[in-house]
Amino acid sequence: MQHNVEPCVDSDDDTLFDTIGVGFGPANIALAVAHSESQSGRSLAFLEANAGPTWQPGMLLDGSDIQHNPLRDFITPVNPCSRFGFLSYLKSQQRLFHFLNLDAPYPPRADYERYVRWVADQFAEQVRYSERVVAISLSDDPDPATGKRTVQVDTQNRTLRARSLSFAPGRSWHVPELFRPALGDAVFHANDYVVRREDWKKNGAPASVAVIGSSQSAVEIILDLHASLPGTVVNSVFRNFSYVLKDTSPFTEDLLFPSHTDYFYSASPVSKKRLTEQVLRSNYGSVDHDVIKKLYFTLYENSVRDDSSIVLRNNAHVTEVALVDGGVLLSLLDEHDGSTAKLHVDAVVLATGFRNFGTREHEELCHPLLEQVADAYEKDDDGTLRVTRSYQLVPADDGSAPAIFLNGLCESSHGLGDAGSFSLLSYRAAEVERALAAFLTGP
Repeated sequence: MQHNVEPCVDSDDDTLFDTIGVGFGPANIALAVAHSESQSGRSLAFLEANAGPTWQPGMLLDGSDIQHNPLRDFITPVNPCSRFGFLSYLKSQQRLFHFLNLDAPYPPRADYERYVRWVADQFAEQVRYSERVVAISLSDDPDPATGKRTVQVDTQNRTLRARSLSFAPGRSWHVPELFRPALGDAVFHANDYVVRREDWKKNGAPASVAVIGSSQSAVEIILDLHASLPGTVVNSVFRNFSYVLKDTSPFTEDLLFPSHTDYFYSASPVSKKRLTEQVLRSNYGSVDHDVIKKLYFTLYENSVRDDSSIVLRNNAHVTEVALVDGGVLLSLLDEHDGSTAKLHVDAVVLATGFRNFGTREHEELCHPLLEQVADAYEKDDDGTLRVTRSYQLVPADDGSAPAIFLNGLCESSHGLGDAGSFSLLSYRAAEVERALAAFLTGP
């Protein structure tokens, strides 16, 4: 059955789109690429809260590189000849030969951010920027083409309707419960780091900052603060004894094969947990060798100069957070020897990661934007939304609910290859595109 052929996203709001994409970050940009290459002619509209295309703006630090093979881009693993690949971008920027001479395994993060924008700009007519989605609901009026209910998406400016949804707003920030009441100017998530740093440069740097966490992001922020704000004392506060080296074994990285996604998805909940624990340090709570080496060198150099502007506070469990005297007072506990300490700083950066679906403290059962539609779809035994192998929510009861795809939110069900990374982005987008086509065209 034939549907609307690619109306401009600025067409009348009464348009019933075949698919609306919530968010236009890497996951839905990859879907736009997959859809373009399929040449299906279905209508797509993407809604993005930011004013324009961007990628990790809060962590675009000078000297930082990406953490995946650059050819694991929007399309190359699926179609190496595509015009949307990273090599095509380099060619268009007249930087291909310079890149080939680059004596580094990975390109700068700033370069890859420009690649993301370069691809996104090719779909500008399908995207409404500065449109923050505030609610998602289901309409009771059936779609004549599919017989299913339609999806209603409300932004701060308008309401749009579609036959299907690609939900890709990115994972929710993980803010430990103790810190939530203190969120604001003095306590913020690492995703906002660059904006806050620039504000400090203009309006005065804090005397002291605490960076919470021991991940790659935490160490990068520590080094960047030390270089950017030389008068600021940076406290690295983390529970572990030491920073952990990232597991970069090629055998571990076999988890980034599409076949591993099949294997993981078919495993039992107990096996999923065990498999995740075995490869966790390939992505979480760990740091690349070059970054750890740089931090240790910096600390050694500081010791030679009697410079104590970076302070490591390991084995430190934060037990209390209070806003005091224009700053933040942290109560710390060493769970091994029972000693306690108080740390007063001007600001706290939470390098505490993001939330996956699940029942643990750092997880969530459902993304907040899906709460209004969750009852129309099946749940797993732990209360999380059930997801098919093709990333689609499973309609409950009469099956009248429209197709909603979780694009980039299925690490709990599909494995670490579905984490916030480019590694399997192109394959996931191709699967979602095929499943959308099957849903919209019918048997």
